[in-house]
Amino acid sequence: MARISTYTRDLEVNDEDAWIGTESSNRQTRNFTAEAVAKYLNIKGKISISAQMVFKFEVAPNIAGSFNGPAAGDALTSVATMQVSITDASKQNVVAFMDYLVGSNILISEQSEISNFGQYTIDSYVANGDFYTLNLTNLGGNGILSMDTYYDFAVFTLSAQGSPTFIYDFHQVTPATTWVITHNLGKFPSITVIDSGDTIVNGECTYNSNNKVTIIFSAAFAGKAYLN
Repeated sequence: MARISTYTRDLEVNDEDAWIGTESSNRQTRNFTAEAVAKYLNIKGKISISAQMVFKFEVAPNIAGSFNGPAAGDALTSVATMQVSITDASKQNVVAFMDYLVGSNILISEQSEISNFGQYTIDSYVANGDFYTLNLTNLGGNGILSMDTYYDFAVFTLSAQGSPTFIYDFHQVTPATTWVITHNLGKFPSITVIDSGDTIVNGECTYNSNNKVTIIFSAAFAGKAYLN
């Protein structure tokens, strides 16, 4: 074999580029592609990305490192619950971290196709043996679930700058003293309420969750609520 220094340097790595290595199980020489190595690093979490976990979508239940429950082909925006392994694909135990994230927003996205994703609020994470039941509220997304595909689970919060305003129009219903508003903003928003004459009205606000609020007023009226 020629000296390594005599080979031409390739400064651009492509998926099908390959190099020689040794198979650990039998110590035989093997050809490894750049694509295979990159896939291994992603799935096994060898390159740490803070607040990110990797799970494989399986239809069959109780497979370590996977999640199941929805059907293959289900829209990511329709997912409301799933069974998640207590360990992700890299064999890290995720229980404490998932418990910590209850009430927070996460992004579930397909590793090989970022445009297939769903944004959710974690409503609860309940023990069920080696799997936990993850209950979710969908906030948006695109695409469908594909069987035997790896997905990144990552903490995801949109910047407050330019965040949307949710407008609750109570003009079209019977005036009431109690307004229950589901806004799906994924936070405890600031609230301004006006009556039909555009006068600001104050009420007693109770944040039922970071996606729902109840406002009680001293008298029944119709108007609008602006949530930021």
